[in-house]
Amino acid sequence: MEDITVRSAQFEEGRPIPVSAAHRAAGGQNKSPQLSWSGVPEGTKSLALSCWDPDAPTTVGFAHWVRVGMPPSLAELAEGAGTERGEWQDGLTDWGEHGYGGMAPPAGDPPHHYQFTVYALDAEAKELGLDEHTTYAKLRFLVRGHVLASGTLTGTYAVA
Repeated sequence: MEDITVRSAQFEEGRPIPVSAAHRAAGGQNKSPQLSWSGVPEGTKSLALSCWDPDAPTTVGFAHWVRVGMPPSLAELAEGAGTERGEWQDGLTDWGEHGYGGMAPPAGDPPHHYQFTVYALDAEAKELGLDEHTTYAKLRFLVRGHVLASGTLTGTYAVA
């Protein structure tokens, strides 16, 4: 499998994500960070995106964003794009909502890691059963065997 390179103008790999990306419940603006990527292979029919916190105290982590059906020509999402509607669909986060749901780790926890992953898929989202009801677990299950390439950018966030 090939690798996609995922970057952000707002944070670097392993570094803190800006407060603006935190959930309003944690004092942020709930604005998804700017993301860009390169290395999408030929033959890609759609892109998917997830943001997942493996450190959440739930035993299964916490999904902050699930977006499916992005065109393979798309190479960037601007800051705040997590609330925009386009030719894609936002699945359900663990907040129980569509679109981006920012970070809000328990106060006093060590920094949590937020993994922004872009998946290049060999099928259209609809062909795989990906739609507005897609959760992170459903995404990961339904894309098995259809990922041509993927890449992850991990940032951190903590509430003092």
